[in-house]
Amino acid sequence: MSKIDDFNRKLAAKITSGVATMWCAYLFAAIALISLPAAINSHNLITIVGWIAQTFLQLVLLSIIMVGQNVASASVEQKINETHAASLGEFELAKEARTLANQELAELKEIAADIHRVLKDIEGNKR
Repeated sequence: MSKIDDFNRKLAAKITSGVATMWCAYLFAAIALISLPAAINSHNLITIVGWIAQTFLQLVLLSIIMVGQNVASASVEQKINETHAASLGEFELAKEARTLANQELAELKEIAADIHRVLKDIEGNKR
């Protein structure tokens, strides 16, 4: 990756983080409102609708949608982190259960070997 590509990525990230704020939405709304009187004074329905759709909505909603996406993304990230933590906890419990099961199996093998020895001793004593 070249220095220019790195610079472009960093600049794009800074601009995106700046535009994705409610303060930017307020600024865009104020900028859009500057041309509102001219649109109204035109008494032209198409000009007024154009101002609403192209000027106000596009400018203001851009930032608001980006803020909403950041909020939704943060919520998803929190859920992922909680799920990950819970999964790690379950994994640790499973490891402990496996260790316990292996210990119990070893003890059962010892008991079974003891029972076999006792049974052999009893068999040997009967003869």
